Amino acid sequence: MLLTHAHLDHSGYLPRLVREGFHGRITSTVETAELAEIVLRDSAHLQEEDARFANETGFSKRHPALPLYDEADVERTLPLFSPVAFGQTVPLTDGSKATLRHAGHILGSSTVTVETEGHRVLFSGDLGRPRHPLLRPPEDPPAVGTIVVESTYGDRSHPAPDPSVLADAVRRTVRRGGSVLIPAFAVDRTELVLLELRRLMRVGDIPHLQVYVDSPMALAALSVHRRALTSGSPQIRADMLRDRDAFDIGDLRAVRTPQDSKDLNRPAFPCIVISASGMASGGRVVHHLASQLPDQRNTVVLTGFQAQGTRGRALLEGARQVKIHGRYVPVHAEIVNIPDFSVHSDADETLAWLSRAPEPPRTVYVVHGEAASSARLAERIHSELGWTAVVPSYGERVLLD
Repeated sequence: MLLTHAHLDHSGYLPRLVREGFHGRITSTVETAELAEIVLRDSAHLQEEDARFANETGFSKRHPALPLYDEADVERTLPLFSPVAFGQTVPLTDGSKATLRHAGHILGSSTVTVETEGHRVLFSGDLGRPRHPLLRPPEDPPAVGTIVVESTYGDRSHPAPDPSVLADAVRRTVRRGGSVLIPAFAVDRTELVLLELRRLMRVGDIPHLQVYVDSPMALAALSVHRRALTSGSPQIRADMLRDRDAFDIGDLRAVRTPQDSKDLNRPAFPCIVISASGMASGGRVVHHLASQLPDQRNTVVLTGFQAQGTRGRALLEGARQVKIHGRYVPVHAEIVNIPDFSVHSDADETLAWLSRAPEPPRTVYVVHGEAASSARLAERIHSELGWTAVVPSYGERVLLD
């Protein structure tokens, strides 16, 4: 099995497969294996805690509420990881082989080229942007007959960055005597938010505030990023390798215990709290939202893509109340959306990446996006590159070219 890109929100199915009898090898990059260990252990713990809380309070539809997988499942999964270096070609099964290349999305993320029975297929995984604050751009695609490309932002382009949006939001909140809550993905997004907060404080655009990182997963992932910086990882941009204290904002508080996290539900003074998850769908940030959304002094800053059906998407679309732990919570806090933090390739950037293939593929399959996004990207691949581009149906089978 290949864990081909480190969009680790999707790695949670692995312990479930192991529970159901999978005992094969999981091939990934070194950093993906490191981050997967952090994510899976934390995810299992949170699921067990959420199930316990649901059973105590009775808000779950299931009786009893059970985690999708537990910590024992994770411990059986981790020994199956077999990390490989970027550019290393590894054998799979039945004569197939795979090569992982830097995808520039998050640390360890990769594209994967699979060669089997004379066919070469490239899977983009989650693609990064040409100008990531920490990482080098994605490696150009190799010559293949088939490309499977993601389309998360396939129908839109990222707006030009506007650093004043975050700075203004922080200053407004401080004047009101409130606090800023930033739901952020534990892997990569927390690091980028810290980088920007450090810059804004250094130039004097926002006051020096206490900044809390309230996510054990994010704190562990931060250590992996620090090692990449100090070890001179080839994934890191050359100018960032000189900045050994990239995430040091002067008054960073690591929140580790549940009690310390509870104390941040209603901060007694203006501060900034960064907590997972990024779409407000689970984790400690949900408890903070329940306490802080009803207070108009506070601000919630959304820093990334918010999928349909998540609390983050509801807040983004102006919901006046959101359901949390079985109860509806009124939304009086200010909601601010900052797309600048997205490190997902947009439509223009994805097309530019595809265009650098040394020769046109015979077919491009557009996946991993909402329906309108996938359809629009397929249209542009056809009209602008002149390639055959298809949005496959769920469960559809095709022959390799």
